[in-house]
Amino acid sequence: MKTYLFDFDGTLVDSMPAYGAMMLGILQEEKATYGADILRIITPLGYTLTAEYFIKHCGVKRSRDDLINTMEKRAKEAYATTIPAKPHVPQVLHALKAQCCSLNVLTASPHTMLDPCLQRLGLTDLFDHAWSCEDFGMSKSDTKIYQAVAARLGCATKDVIFLDDNLGADTAAKAAGMTVYGVFDASSQDDAERIKAVTDRYICDFLELLS
Repeated sequence: MKTYLFDFDGTLVDSMPAYGAMMLGILQEEKATYGADILRIITPLGYTLTAEYFIKHCGVKRSRDDLINTMEKRAKEAYATTIPAKPHVPQVLHALKAQCCSLNVLTASPHTMLDPCLQRLGLTDLFDHAWSCEDFGMSKSDTKIYQAVAARLGCATKDVIFLDDNLGADTAAKAAGMTVYGVFDASSQDDAERIKAVTDRYICDFLELLS
């Protein structure tokens, strides 16, 4: 039985356009300073660490809690109503479940975004666990979170197949000892070659998991 650990944003669901627009909108409203790689940096962090990053590195003057509230308010409606699954994801998840694979989620998004979206898409019952980084108090750029996930799954890190479209998360999961599959997403296509270099496999379509 294979054990899969899926990222959510940009891997299972096509949320990155909405996420990127939201985060850049906040930075622009605050007249913040940021580089072209800002989305790659903050994507694995979750809202709390992203808010702290905005304050520390981008010059945003608002409080951390105020920033988090703004992020959650703007994102909550999109996750609950409009963000779609990526192509072939439901089909492939059902097929893997039929093969008795263990399916799990680890995302930087909070449960207020993750849970309603999975429920609306009819995917909730396919997963043994759907974790947010907030469940561990760590980000996906920290190798320890992957060790903690493996411990909760009751297996070695090497026995978990982790899938993510983000270079930082893929790098950390590989350093923690997981088998890592890079996933194509338009938001991270500039990192595609670097992702391929650090992962065991790179997929452009979820159907490839069935081959």
